[in-house]
Formats: sequence, C-alpha cells, structure tokens
Amino acid sequence: MSPRSSASAAAATRAGIVDATVAHAALEGLESVTIGRLAERLDMSKAGVIGPFGTKEQLQLAALESAIAIFRRAVWEPAADAEQGLARLEAIAEAWLSYLAHDVFPGGCFLTQAAAEFDGRTGPVRAAIEQTSRLWEKVLRREAEIAVQRGEIPQGTDPSQIAFELGAIAQGVNQARQLRGEPDAAERGRLAMRRVVRLD
Repeated sequence: MSPRSSASAAAATRAGIVDATVAHAALEGLESVTIGRLAERLDMSKAGVIGPFGTKEQLQLAALESAIAIFRRAVWEPAADAEQGLARLEAIAEAWLSYLAHDVFPGGCFLTQAAAEFDGRTGPVRAAIEQTSRLWEKVLRREAEIAVQRGEIPQGTDPSQIAFELGAIAQGVNQARQLRGEPDAAERGRLAMRRVVRLD
C-alpha cells in the first residue's frame, strides 16, 4: 500500500470512528461514550478505536467538532448569503428551526444536549462547548447590531438581548420536541423568533 493510500485509509477509519461517536452521543451523551462499546459497534479492537485520538477526551472533542460542522452546514450556510442585518437574522432563524424540526441529530440538537451535559463541569470539552456557544451568540449579536444601525430594528434595542432570546427559544423548541414530543414546537418557535427580530 502506498503512503498516500495508507493515509487515506487512516483518515477514513478516523472519520468512521467519529461518525459512530456522534451517532452514539446524539442519543446518550458524550460522557456515555466508551471505547469498548465503540469497538464492539465498529467491529474493531479497543486499541484501533482509541489509536487515532490518543484519549477518550480527544475523541469527544473530535465528535464535538464534527457536530459543530453539521450545525454550521444546516444553519449558518443556508443563511450566509442573505443580506446582513435583519434579513440574515430571519434566515438564520428559519434555518435553525428547520434544523430542529427535521431532527438532524436523532436526539435533538447535539450542541444543546452537550451544553446541558457539561455546563457544571470543567475541562477541555466543556471549554470547547462554551467557546462554540459564545461564538454563535457573537454571530447573532453582530447581525442584530447591523439591523439596529440600519434602522431595521428600533434604536436602543440591545443586540445582546436579541441574541440571548433567539438562543433561549431554540433551546425551548428542542426541549419541547425531544422531551414532550410537541409536534407544533417548531412553529411556536418560529412565531417567538419573529417577535424577537421584528419586535412585534
């Protein structure tokens, strides 16, 4: 096998392990991931599973990174071409609710679940989740700031409050769907987000 083929095979193996970790963690949480269960699921040795990562923590971080990439493709990329400000905020809200309504992850929003799982802990995984949350809130706040500057949202409106409320609504929609099985949760979330960004 050539070095290029060997590297390609190693990358494919690593990606398969990450995918299996994401699938497991989406339903049962990142902390429930065990090397033994993954090895059994993938028909691999424990050494083969942990080898590309070194530690369980690094595997958790790789799974989180993969989940973030999926969220970005589902929520940010569909809205990225919209005009900055109110139009982009509305596009983000629509894509976000679609992501939640279509159960992109079987257990609901991976990042919401991970945040709840690690919010009272310390360590690199918690730090990565917090960093992602802060970055996403910064994106929302920036679009709200532009909307205020353009007069699309009334002067004096606090962009940080808009970002906070949009995040809170998304978390509420996720819980309503996953915990209570409410079929109209996404539509309720849509109405709530419209009130936030349109202030009506």
